[in-house]
Amino acid sequence: MPAVEPAIQELGAAEVIAWAAERHAPERLGLACSFQKEEAVLVDLLMKAQPEARVFSLDTGVLFDETYATWRAVEDRYGITIEAFRGEWVDGLWATAPDQCCAMRKVEPLGRALGTLDCWITGLRREQSPTRAHAPKVEWDAKNGLWKLNPLADWTERDVWRYIAEHDLPYNPLHDRDYASIGCTHCTLPGNGREGRWAGRDKTECGLHV
Repeated sequence: MPAVEPAIQELGAAEVIAWAAERHAPERLGLACSFQKEEAVLVDLLMKAQPEARVFSLDTGVLFDETYATWRAVEDRYGITIEAFRGEWVDGLWATAPDQCCAMRKVEPLGRALGTLDCWITGLRREQSPTRAHAPKVEWDAKNGLWKLNPLADWTERDVWRYIAEHDLPYNPLHDRDYASIGCTHCTLPGNGREGRWAGRDKTECGLHV
């Protein structure tokens, strides 16, 4: 497993992304964009560091209309095309077997996306949930065989919103309607943190980061 220099974990978000941009060809460096507020920040930082880097999204086919509108707004802002990776759809599976639905519509397409990369960037933050409380800024993703960056790991929600406001960035308007975390229409309700995801179920992650 490749070693990670301890000093890298102390870098700021922009510095972490610049570190990756210096070490990876732009076509092998990609941001996984789910159009949360965190990705609003990360797209901006990535485009400043390496405008030829890739931005991709897992399009389940049942994202909110507001999410698709944000997708178009981000493309227009930066003059980029966000790649869409899609998986198999089985109608109603989200209700009877949500883990299987996530595996088919999100985990499998992510695997295909990561197979074309040497380094991927995510919007994980430690304060989002207990399962993310110890997320490093830079790690070797042994499961997928590439580097994984969590540049905003130590950012607070206030940090994220401050950056968005200071740079007048497009963001998902569902955040203004009390959706702290935004996924598919069938499985997302308003709520703090990740409590609106799979509400009423003993499920807090879709499988992308576990």
